[in-house]
Amino acid sequence: MESFNFAYVAPLVSLALLWTVAVITPGPNFFNAAQLAASCSRRHGVVVSAGVATGTVIWGLAGGLGIKSLFTAAPMLYVAFKLIGGCYLIYLALKLFKRSAPTMGQNLLPDEPRRSLFSAWRLGLLGNLSNPKAALFVTTIFASTMPPSPSAVLLTLAVVIMATLSFSWYACVALVFSSERMADLYTRSRKWLDRLAGSCYLLFGIHLVANR
Repeated sequence: MESFNFAYVAPLVSLALLWTVAVITPGPNFFNAAQLAASCSRRHGVVVSAGVATGTVIWGLAGGLGIKSLFTAAPMLYVAFKLIGGCYLIYLALKLFKRSAPTMGQNLLPDEPRRSLFSAWRLGLLGNLSNPKAALFVTTIFASTMPPSPSAVLLTLAVVIMATLSFSWYACVALVFSSERMADLYTRSRKWLDRLAGSCYLLFGIHLVANR
């Protein structure tokens, strides 16, 4: 098996930073984990997180393998994808800056106290796979952080990092939202978290567009 190459550090760090911003931005996965933790149990919330992480592995493998084949066959598409990815990140940044924080009651699903652990895992998996933005974002991240022909080791490490970050964040969300006090605190601070995420997206987007 190919040994670890220290040249992998820079792309993996960039991927981890960008994926962290993507993961912590509230969306369907966030509300699924929060809702089940609040309405069922912490364990249900953690199992949802495992489902989300499973979906992340699938998206990561599909995105990584697709990007590798596509850019090897047509190198110019690599540059085009970086431009498109940069513009997309800038668009997300502007959207986050404009978005007002919704109330929890408008986003969370109805209470489901009898949901099984398997159905909780399935909810996390399908919630991730059914989000078209996830596919586009994974592809964008691979195009912007990975070399045109990444090795199998680099792709594997990238997918492991993405899945680990996804599980860790949403498991923390489940633990936090099992407390009503912390849920209210997060809701009040969401506006500032959106602004922070928007700023990170904007910086990454400008970097991609400026460094073709």
